[in-house]
Amino acid sequence: MWKLTTGEGRGPWLQSKNGFLGRQVWEFDPDAGTPEERAEVERLREDFTKHRFQRKASQDLLLRLQYAKLSPLPNIPTPKPEKSTEITEELVTTSLKRALYQYSALQAHDGHWPGDYSGIMFIMPIIIFSLYVTGSLNAVLSLEHRREICRYIYNQQAWNKLYHTIASCWCESFTFFLCHLYYEQNEDGGWGKQVLGPSTMFGSCTNYASLVLLGEKQDGDQDALTKARHWILSHGSATAMPQWGKVWLSIIGVYDWSGNHPIIPELWLVPDFIPIHPGRFWCFTRLVYISMAYLYGKKFVGPLTPTILSLREDLYSIPYEEINWEKARDSCAKEDLLYPRSHMQSHIFSCLNKFVEPILNCWPVNKLRERALINIMMHVHYDDEATKYVNICPINKALNMICCWIEDPNSDAFKQHLPRFFDYLWLSEDGMKAQVYDGCHSWEIAFIIHAYYSTDLIELFGPTLQKAHEFLKKSQVLSNPPNYESYYRHRSKGSWTLSSVDNGWSVSDCTAEAVKALLLLSKISSDLVGDQIEQDRLYDAIDCILSFMNKDGSFSTYERQRTFSWLEVLNPSESFRNIVNDYPSVECTSSVLDALILFKETYPKYRTREIEKCIQDAALFIEKKQNNDGSWYGSWAICFTYGTMFAVRGLVAAGRTYDNSYAIREACNFLLSKQQSTGGWGESFLSSETEEYVDSGNPNAVNTSFAMLALIYARQVERDPLPIYRAARLLINMQLETGEFPQQEHIGCFNSSLYFNYANYRNLYPIMALGELRRRLLANKN
Repeated sequence: MWKLTTGEGRGPWLQSKNGFLGRQVWEFDPDAGTPEERAEVERLREDFTKHRFQRKASQDLLLRLQYAKLSPLPNIPTPKPEKSTEITEELVTTSLKRALYQYSALQAHDGHWPGDYSGIMFIMPIIIFSLYVTGSLNAVLSLEHRREICRYIYNQQAWNKLYHTIASCWCESFTFFLCHLYYEQNEDGGWGKQVLGPSTMFGSCTNYASLVLLGEKQDGDQDALTKARHWILSHGSATAMPQWGKVWLSIIGVYDWSGNHPIIPELWLVPDFIPIHPGRFWCFTRLVYISMAYLYGKKFVGPLTPTILSLREDLYSIPYEEINWEKARDSCAKEDLLYPRSHMQSHIFSCLNKFVEPILNCWPVNKLRERALINIMMHVHYDDEATKYVNICPINKALNMICCWIEDPNSDAFKQHLPRFFDYLWLSEDGMKAQVYDGCHSWEIAFIIHAYYSTDLIELFGPTLQKAHEFLKKSQVLSNPPNYESYYRHRSKGSWTLSSVDNGWSVSDCTAEAVKALLLLSKISSDLVGDQIEQDRLYDAIDCILSFMNKDGSFSTYERQRTFSWLEVLNPSESFRNIVNDYPSVECTSSVLDALILFKETYPKYRTREIEKCIQDAALFIEKKQNNDGSWYGSWAICFTYGTMFAVRGLVAAGRTYDNSYAIREACNFLLSKQQSTGGWGESFLSSETEEYVDSGNPNAVNTSFAMLALIYARQVERDPLPIYRAARLLINMQLETGEFPQQEHIGCFNSSLYFNYANYRNLYPIMALGELRRRLLANKN
């Protein structure tokens, strides 16, 4: 049986800065589980298969099955209020207790709440490609993985396939990831670049290639691969891939490098004060493209095996040798084209192809390329070592590993990459999948603490909060990486990351929310929640937060804004938006604003003038970003309900009220105008793409909680509580028998074009919303 391990790391090639705190790895134990438990696992899988077209998101039931054995729950009545039922403090308290007891049972022994942080469909193929070209597939994918996942694949197929093939496939095909690929295959035969959204060439080609590399073969007209190939060929073939897809197919040998526009390694040698120096780009972009530049400069191609040669036949409608690669450079399927190429970009690429790239490959100028590639590998090794080979995300990790393998297949650097891939794999009843990061536990745990605090039921959950408190304190980054500025890193000392200390990448709002959570815990007796963090470490955190501030008082994510917004015109990806700059967001700015105000109340003498100016400028930035309809765009979740909740929270903390602030009044009017007849709110992921509110047609517990919180912060309960009561009634009725809230559509977002799952939002935000309501009801009652 599969089991989740947390906080563990074994083997000579694994290293950690703080004992692998927060590390999440699924392992197969052949001796684990009773016959009844194994049967229950199979039942959960079969149930998901039966309803896979009605609910695309898994409920993380394998995790819950494992944790249910560890923590028996008290028997609390299940309230189901009717429309006429009054929303009372007692009703809300009963609902919260049910939710909190169950939620506490899902806490890992090290204090965090593990969960599924997936949703992007091209990450898994990227991992497979990197393992394939380095000859590491068998080393990473054990027989136990293949057996268990293969069994699950055929339970999850979108099209019928003979079950008698399972036994032979257990040992003959590398089908570690196939379950998730088949489940996520759309009914038209293709795959999207993410769980939400239509089929794309990027998703379809990469997932098709992954299946073939893992040993799958076409088997009749109704077979999944046959349908996928038909979709690919009918939509333009692999020549219509967007840039990232073309690069990855070039790496495995299924697309010619001459069909790519140049990714110039020499760009890293230009003076770094120039705005187009990659060190000024958003960290994700520069870390992905620096490794791509190395692979482009080397024109690296993996081994041309019979499988690769068969893919060259499958993915194109004409023979591979007859493809016009020069023409293919500018081809991109309409399903993938979110960021069309500008005229300026076309001229730049034309110049690069006709003049710059040919010159750079001629002697003696080609000596410059050799120097550029050596320089890039210095950056690659620095990033690997600074992150203990976790890297900032699985995409740049896969690229970095290939670069290390090219440099030396027997190097320690390459060997240290391999076991860290497990940090990115997650198992649910819908299969094994790749996460977008090595987790988001440091981010979510701050909000979870806030959620518990908001309920005013802390005395019932002291041990839970004490473990969470210790986890949060141990998750602070205590030092900067050596010589970090030379490698274009922002300071890390005093910060919190999105995930783990080993990941090491400081984030402005993660740090701010952690500070706020620690300050809230400091208001509670240490006998209940443990000792508060040392003052000097809080000061380090504030120093780090202030170092993130942009000139206008706003805050971006990982760094200050380093270059001009107009450089987005150079975005070459075709399928992602807003990737060149680290743009400021309302959410990051609001998180910092809220934390600094609370810190100033507790420590009024530390950097007072700077904090006061930051608070003033941040509030003004938030007000200026408000849309004409009263909403704020949310950059990091879906979407206007999320952005508006953060904006209102920050402005209220800064002293704005419904009575003295036009922005707050307009925000309330906007949210009330979007409330559904059900009493809830439901927002489609299309809101992020169209930048206009798109109602999903059904209430979503998380969107409803976002809107409730914004209205509660703006004192809607005191003016007219009926909209809040309607929303609260809906949330309570949405509660499952376990006390949890349902997993619905993925709510996370980045780059206005990629959507993923925040596993703990389904519970923490409804708890927070009902908790804040309970506090108001208690205040009115008293």
